[in-house]
Amino acid sequence: VQLQASGGGSVQAGGSLRLSCAASGRIFSSYGMGWFRQAPGKEREFVAAASWSRGSIYYADSVKGRFTMSRDNAKNMMYLQMNSLKPEDTAVYYCAAVPKYYSGDYSDWLSGYWGQGTLVTVSS
Repeated sequence: VQLQASGGGSVQAGGSLRLSCAASGRIFSSYGMGWFRQAPGKEREFVAAASWSRGSIYYADSVKGRFTMSRDNAKNMMYLQMNSLKPEDTAVYYCAAVPKYYSGDYSDWLSGYWGQGTLVTVSS
């Protein structure tokens, strides 16, 4: 399994960006798929994750109501629509996949598959 994130860039506060994650290899419907981010000098943190088999999507409180995660099975793509961006959203964003979704805890995703990251910069 290989993941490649794209779509990052620079935007002013209040703006929007859509991140994409292209998956190659066998991603099963039972896999958990997620987005994490890491700001400079900070630990990697959970942003959003989906358990497609459960039909559930989970969001960090800090992004709830502003970010929306979705997928396109036919294209093996996953997306993160980010609206009302804030300077504190500035980070490198990573997409990830695990064979089974347990939680948004980063430790549950460490042994999974990760994309290379895409930088999002939000200026005030």
